[in-house]
Amino acid sequence: MTVLKRYVLRLFISLKYITANVVDRNNGRIIATASTVEHAIKGSLECGRSCNAKAAGVVGEVLAMRLKVEGLEEGQGRGIHVDVNKEVEKKGFKNRTKIWAVVNGLKNNGIKLILDDDENSSRPSYR
Repeated sequence: MTVLKRYVLRLFISLKYITANVVDRNNGRIIATASTVEHAIKGSLECGRSCNAKAAGVVGEVLAMRLKVEGLEEGQGRGIHVDVNKEVEKKGFKNRTKIWAVVNGLKNNGIKLILDDDENSSRPSYR
């Protein structure tokens, strides 16, 4: 039995850190991960005590590079599923800017994403 949404993006966002994982739901394992906790990413950021949308974008870019190394930029044809509303509602996180920064970081680096939300109009405008 195969799961329709095989590869799913999961985000863990706090005031200090951002972690993004791509999970293979068939095997129950993490395929690729990127986080501001990592020394290489943390050293290149100017977050201070809190991580902003710029840091979230860097996490998205690093995750995209790691997915390309794994050969999963297409998510094996279907794409990687993202449910923005679910990620927002997990802990009552009201600000979507960091979430969309990770999503845009992945998209801009050639990762095929499937957005599972219905509220694309709530997307912030970037200038």
